[in-house]
Amino acid sequence: MSNDNEALVKQYFEHFNNHDWKKMAEMYTPTAEFKDPSLGNGLVKQTIAQVIEKYSGLQQAFPDVRDEIVKMYPSGDQHVIVEFVSKGTAPDSTTFELPICTIFTFQDGKISGDYTYYDNFGEE
Repeated sequence: MSNDNEALVKQYFEHFNNHDWKKMAEMYTPTAEFKDPSLGNGLVKQTIAQVIEKYSGLQQAFPDVRDEIVKMYPSGDQHVIVEFVSKGTAPDSTTFELPICTIFTFQDGKISGDYTYYDNFGEE
């Protein structure tokens, strides 16, 4: 089962890097649980439409945004922890490179939980 989930994670990042937000968002359950500093503190439920909207906005801010997987850590039958680096360039040529860690929870082949951790203070 964990191999299946790892394959799903690879597919997820492929959709991300292709900026195919619809295909990426459809990998989630109809309403998934998120922990993400960009969504505020605590647990937030998001629909597929909200996921598409969020990442479409990210692409507007950083048209070439890409994620590069550093390592995946399968954990049991339902979780994969992914360490990756997100990079992008804004229209004004400002760039960012951000190390991120996400814990994905899977339920029936779909992502039901996306707990993402990164330093969102923006200063090094």
